[in-house]
Amino acid sequence: MGQVFFHIDLDAFFASVEILDHPEYKDKPLIIGTPGPRHVASTCSYEARKYGVHSAMPMTTALRLCPNAICVKGRMERYSEKSREVMGIISSFAPGFLQVSIDEAFLDLTGMERIYPLPGKAARLLKNRILSETGLTVSIGVASSRFVAKLASDYRKPDGLTIVPRGKEELFVDTIGLRKLWGIGDSMLSALESKGIRSTERLRMYSEDELMKLFGNSSGSYLYKVARGIDPGIYQGETKSRSISTERTFYPDLFSKDAIDNVLLEMSEEVMFRAMEEKKIPRTVSIKLRYGDFTTTTAQTTPSSAIYSSSDVYRIASELLQSRYKGQGIRLIGVGLQGIYSGENVEQGEFFREREQKERELEKTILELGRNGHKVVRLRHLEKD
Repeated sequence: MGQVFFHIDLDAFFASVEILDHPEYKDKPLIIGTPGPRHVASTCSYEARKYGVHSAMPMTTALRLCPNAICVKGRMERYSEKSREVMGIISSFAPGFLQVSIDEAFLDLTGMERIYPLPGKAARLLKNRILSETGLTVSIGVASSRFVAKLASDYRKPDGLTIVPRGKEELFVDTIGLRKLWGIGDSMLSALESKGIRSTERLRMYSEDELMKLFGNSSGSYLYKVARGIDPGIYQGETKSRSISTERTFYPDLFSKDAIDNVLLEMSEEVMFRAMEEKKIPRTVSIKLRYGDFTTTTAQTTPSSAIYSSSDVYRIASELLQSRYKGQGIRLIGVGLQGIYSGENVEQGEFFREREQKERELEKTILELGRNGHKVVRLRHLEKD
């Protein structure tokens, strides 16, 4: 059967959790975010997306597009809890599990033909189990590579299932078109159109060398591969690596400092809450930035003491970002925790860590309250308006 990958993507995850907890929000435009000029939408329901609202959009713009939207402050502790439920189900389904963010994961079912002889049937079984046990829907893409599986999971959202048979990758790429190819944003589309390239079929007429000359080495190589349904190398980490990470891709690219800060803070909370759910403490924080021209830069640091709270993660990630950011539009941001070891409390012998211990205890309390169904509004230092 060859390689078989699932990409499992929770549908409008934060909004779906709020609707699960508050059925009165169902079928209404819902935006997860804090109103104000310095804030961005974390995500929104599909009803709000019909108005043009999308993640990382300034809240002032989102509410102008959708003035009748219901706005709800995010509850990362609750989302972390529901994510853990879903990921527990996915990870028990097959050993080749790789969680890449709070709401998406890959499964490698390669070599499991005797257990799951029909990938489509296995995907439907997984979808039904997640819905019955958590109340949440997922969309699943099935393909011979992680890249095409990720494209496929987005094809029939929400609650979708798309299978791309081996050998049909180019046909599927042609079906979704240039605009929906993962990683290609408005600026690249404009650059392609300026060269008369308006379809994946046309893009495949160019050799890799020709594309590299036209668009640069990184962009040219990327375009050559994705036009053919070849995995350009996304998510190649070990499925059992001792790390916790998340990545988000933005359309259009992010330029606003406020938007970048808000996203970085939210991602820092996400990875730290996941670490706390697993009773882990990290030693290292890493970031990844990908720009509109597909160039990618990474940075990481290991401070002299362990990292105990999302505030620690955010502070370090912000410093790393500033060391790498050159003012270009950001296509992708990643935040990761490495050097993870088991533990819940500040280590004995780490002097002057009273603040960190209090911060960690506060976040543990927030997690526990979220598990018990309580809403927690946490004032953040970013909220200046």
